[in-house]
Amino acid sequence: MPKFGTSLLSFIPGWSADKGLYAIKKTAEYGFDLLEICLPATLDFDAKTVKKQLEDNGVRVRLSLNIPAECHMPFYPQKATDILKKAVDLAAEVGSDFLGGVLHSAIGIFTGQPLTIAEKATVYGVFADVAAYAKMQGITIAPEPINRYESYVFTAAEEILSMIDTIGADNLGVHLDTFHMNIEEANFYEPVIKAGNRLKHVHMTESDRGMMGEGNVHWDDLFRGLAEINYQGPLVLENFSSEITELVGPTSLWRPSKYNSEDLAKGSLAFMKEMADKWYK
Repeated sequence: MPKFGTSLLSFIPGWSADKGLYAIKKTAEYGFDLLEICLPATLDFDAKTVKKQLEDNGVRVRLSLNIPAECHMPFYPQKATDILKKAVDLAAEVGSDFLGGVLHSAIGIFTGQPLTIAEKATVYGVFADVAAYAKMQGITIAPEPINRYESYVFTAAEEILSMIDTIGADNLGVHLDTFHMNIEEANFYEPVIKAGNRLKHVHMTESDRGMMGEGNVHWDDLFRGLAEINYQGPLVLENFSSEITELVGPTSLWRPSKYNSEDLAKGSLAFMKEMADKWYK
């Protein structure tokens, strides 16, 4: 059976030392097994303190990172390498065996053209280097493909799987997100099957970022695939409520959400558990 997690964005608009403990406590209170902490671009993160807070509340952790514009991998490979290695160090220090997220490119940076052969070589080179560094600390690296309106580097699972095959590092995986899959993939089943044991992390979010089960995501197809590959990793809730006003702009919540953040989190967790019970037999 998979583990059930949530992003800190269910509770706060981004990581900060003063609000982080609140997100950890809410994760435990709502019944999630795990909290995914998306690191701030500054990497201002007291991993030692956070590790104790997590342990005190019985919450497991995974880290993610969305690299900033000044580290856009095709343009600034050395800066991208440096920030990813620092994030790997923080993952090891906080007790996470994983670093996922939009590691390959800065969201919203475009050239107006598809990824070039030279850019692909640059990206592959960075991930080969970072994967080797991460392996020494027991960390899995799993880039997340995102939709065409946010990136041109990796937009579908097959592109990351191709990179994994080329590099051949066994600690490279793929991080899928149902919101982006709904735009870029032909269906929700085949990418999961193709990924197989290389699928390391899944963001669970409805097509409109609202309550799971009330949108266009084909959840039965997704869970059928997850059960078929016996996926045992975390399913991490990543939906948003306009109740957290700081998220409105960054997540394009131009209409008021139907649910407050608590109802959204609890309802989506119940839905995930129901679907897992249905398909994992």
